[in-house]
Amino acid sequence: MCGIAGIIDYKTKINPQNDIYHEMLHSMTHRGPDDEGVFSEDGCLLLHKRLAVVDPSLSSQPMTYKKDGKAYTIVYNGELYNTEDIRRELIKLGYSFRTKGDTEVVLGAYIAYGEKCLDIFNGIFAFAIWNSSEKSLFFARDAMGVKPFFYYKNENELIFASTVPTLLCHPHVPHTINATSVSEILLLGPGRTPGNAIFSEIHELPAGFFGKISKDSFKIQRYFSLADKPHPHSFEETIEHISYLVRDAILRQTVSDVPLGTFLSGGLDSSIISAVTAQSFREKGKTLDTFSVTYKNQARYFKASHFQPDSDEKYIEIMAKHIQSNHHEVVLDTDDIIPALYHVIDEKGLPAMADVDSSLLAFCKKIREKVTVALSGECADEIFGGYPWYRDKDIRDAAGFPWAQNTQYRMEFVNPALQGKIPSDYVANRYAEALSDTSLLPDLSPTEKRMREMFRLNIDHFMQTLLFRKDSCSMHASLEVRVPFCDRRICEYMYSVPWEYKNYLGREKGLLRHAAKDLLPHDVLWRKKSPYPKTHNPEYLSALRELFAPILKDRDNPLWDIVNIKKAETLLTEETSQPWYGQLMTTPQTIAYFIQTEYWLRKFSVVLRRQ
Repeated sequence: MCGIAGIIDYKTKINPQNDIYHEMLHSMTHRGPDDEGVFSEDGCLLLHKRLAVVDPSLSSQPMTYKKDGKAYTIVYNGELYNTEDIRRELIKLGYSFRTKGDTEVVLGAYIAYGEKCLDIFNGIFAFAIWNSSEKSLFFARDAMGVKPFFYYKNENELIFASTVPTLLCHPHVPHTINATSVSEILLLGPGRTPGNAIFSEIHELPAGFFGKISKDSFKIQRYFSLADKPHPHSFEETIEHISYLVRDAILRQTVSDVPLGTFLSGGLDSSIISAVTAQSFREKGKTLDTFSVTYKNQARYFKASHFQPDSDEKYIEIMAKHIQSNHHEVVLDTDDIIPALYHVIDEKGLPAMADVDSSLLAFCKKIREKVTVALSGECADEIFGGYPWYRDKDIRDAAGFPWAQNTQYRMEFVNPALQGKIPSDYVANRYAEALSDTSLLPDLSPTEKRMREMFRLNIDHFMQTLLFRKDSCSMHASLEVRVPFCDRRICEYMYSVPWEYKNYLGREKGLLRHAAKDLLPHDVLWRKKSPYPKTHNPEYLSALRELFAPILKDRDNPLWDIVNIKKAETLLTEETSQPWYGQLMTTPQTIAYFIQTEYWLRKFSVVLRRQ
């Protein structure tokens, strides 16, 4: 994985020695500590920082390929999991390759097929390709949105980057927010509307989109969208097919020239990935490293709940023994989590998911001491129906995003001076937009129709928040994390699978459990879903309140330009079960969210425009 950035400017000569571009390059060091490169010619500057995973000695970027007298140069962040399949086809067309990596294959495929290359890519990526003959730039993001791509466009130039902080290094990029930004932060955050990057002048290229800029034109266009189709398979055939897809996705993602391990929480998703990977390692005479996270004194303070009925330790031990892995337990304390709250903002450049993010960042740093690549179980819940809101009829059938049905509560935190500028139906409109794009076959039952809508809501919104979290927190630690369940083929296939299949035996992810019955011990296979672990230590809440108290006393703090200080003060004395976002963000995480937002406003000199 890597960090990419670039500037296209057709009117002003670009000086590659400008300190601005060195600052942009330096801002991506965590994403690519192994190598860096700069490409410059009239109208174009491309920047790259590399984390070497495949073909470390070659595949440096920016990379140029010449074909039929034309030159094409790429900066690429990602991994292509069908590299060799595409390479073979390109060789038949007369292409030759000097590297073993996927970067050259991506570049060759674009030269051969144009934008249609995106239809054959199976992987996670964000890239940009400069055509020296046309003086044009083509850029794209993977179908599922695993790798980020942000950009700023004005009349004369396009500036793009893997991260918002890299963009903000450029003096032409405004650090401004407006009422829509505040709506996103306080009514939807830490989730975001696809394409919205909080800053009023910065955009995110949505998942499954590409763009192209030339001297006379600029366009953004979708190339991938989930389409409803008649499901062709019986239940047993579906099990057989999904078993193949899951195993194939995992094995394709174990390709690496550097040490590789897996996350292992003792839950269904990470256990499946670890079991398949461990078996592959054993066949090669190797032992898999697995990693789990817990917290100091977790056994003493753990509180069972409807969403988290038990802790992970028992199941991790069962799985590690079952697959004979070399298991590493990472124990975090409050002193690990609190500083990381700020490191997350440094990396994201946007308000974050409180300790749900910071603990992951600290965890990834510990993993990076042992391996450079890790496989994680993200996205199975969205694709296979694992979340409570898939199965709780009251939540499922209610209008609004199921993980944030608390708009009235959130609105209380908006500065009263801004409430009149924020449409009361802002969230409802974003929800309606999300549903309007849902592909539906005619004559679906009400349940099947709703499940297609739920699938799209989760894939396009909730999953994007978690993927951005995983990318930012892992790349800050220079750790490449791959997400096999987010394989495009799995998502496309599962979209039209009947709910009665997905809900086999009335259990969350019932189909996936049945598909994994020969891989996992019984207790792990049928364990109730449990979310990413968070600390229950009261010291954490106390530490957050100590950090928040001085902010509350500072009446001139920029946080109070957007947040209702009177409502925020209640967080020091009251503890509510009302979640801020999803299942994990309650009172401690709400305080942490505001601490992070305050730091973000100061760190990036954010300016609120009230017009």
